[in-house]
Amino acid sequence: MNKPLAERLRPTTLDDYIGQKHLVGEGAVLRKMIDSGNITSFILWGPPGVGKTTLAQIIAHRLETPFYTLSAVTSGVKDVRDVIEKARQYSSMHSGNLFSAMTSPTESGNPAETHRNAASPILFIDEIHRFSKSQQDSLLGAVERGIVTLIGATTENPSFEVIRPLLSRCQLFTLKSLDKSDLEQLLQRAITTDTELKAHEIRLKETAALLRYSGGDARKLLNILQLVVESSSADPIEITDSLVAERIQQNPLAYDKQGEMHYDIISAFIKSIRGSDPDAALYWMARMIEGGEDPEFIARRLVISASEDIGLANPNALLLANAAFDTVMKIGWPEARIALAEACVYLAASPKSNSAYMGIGEALQTVKETGNQPVPLHLRNAPTELMKQLGYSDGYQYPHDYPGNFCQQQYMPDELTDQRLWHPQHTPAEEKLYQQMLRLWGDRYK
Repeated sequence: MNKPLAERLRPTTLDDYIGQKHLVGEGAVLRKMIDSGNITSFILWGPPGVGKTTLAQIIAHRLETPFYTLSAVTSGVKDVRDVIEKARQYSSMHSGNLFSAMTSPTESGNPAETHRNAASPILFIDEIHRFSKSQQDSLLGAVERGIVTLIGATTENPSFEVIRPLLSRCQLFTLKSLDKSDLEQLLQRAITTDTELKAHEIRLKETAALLRYSGGDARKLLNILQLVVESSSADPIEITDSLVAERIQQNPLAYDKQGEMHYDIISAFIKSIRGSDPDAALYWMARMIEGGEDPEFIARRLVISASEDIGLANPNALLLANAAFDTVMKIGWPEARIALAEACVYLAASPKSNSAYMGIGEALQTVKETGNQPVPLHLRNAPTELMKQLGYSDGYQYPHDYPGNFCQQQYMPDELTDQRLWHPQHTPAEEKLYQQMLRLWGDRYK
């Protein structure tokens, strides 16, 4: 069977690597690390098809060090320990080379050559966010002692998905979706260098559809190009936007939980909930389920949607979304699909408000613009006698001592006393909150 085009074009050197100039361009931080040969453990965070796996392989090839690959989907703690033991044996066998390489320059004077044999074996873990806490814990000692150099790849925010002790031992590099010029460069390379594509006369008359459907994903772009070429009998093959759209409609790309349409489907799912269309939301969720998506991922997105899009218009939505997440964790597939469907329909059919989402965004922006404003004295904590003597907490009015458990006093910093951050939206549930604030604060909420 022929290799996919994306695999045939996978670069083996940084000079052939397309995109991520902020990391691997001349003088960039990761390029300097690679050129010096002093590789520390790091995590690559970015969307699918931007070169995370390729970059790890290029580094291992450049340093000529053993390269071990584990998938968090199929590997367990035993697999991790087996790799660490192999790396330990390698380090023991080459300990002399490691010392001499780190202390003696080579004749070439090339720093990468100097450290080439000094590099620890590389352990590349794809989808590291899927590793459980115990699996991640099993990596700590080997990473700490330099037995392996860990390179993790993830499409999920590492601060949520990677345990803090492991994250603190790794640098974090963020990869970006490929831009238009990157994708066009990749297309030109494909039709001019790939042996199988060169067997055809390919004319790129229009590229807008190719770029649009790829969504900044190099693998997806090349898969679409290969699909169009292999399904065309014309000679020469003139690639146009209409031809690309036609071929994709006739041969829809399969949902791929590891990449291809992952972000397109989840985007359609969330936007259907936000747009109050339960039928569409159920459809897109079914696409994810049939595609083998992790049920925890679907549940997390429902919790986020309940907070961001339904919010105070229906506070019960967050409770139900959390209950669905808890159900997924307790019972798993296939029954968990029912709880997810219940939450999905409820969220889509609920009234919508993003006032809390917008409010925290405005608050964060205010903090960035105004800096660390001092806490008013009457709101400060006064745990010591000296602080009490200095006036800390003087003037604070305890709301429960007043009728209705409320009294008007200043809670914002002096420079921001008139600042409004929460702007309620007048859905039925939120209207009650608004009327309460209007009654308590008067003109401030008019």
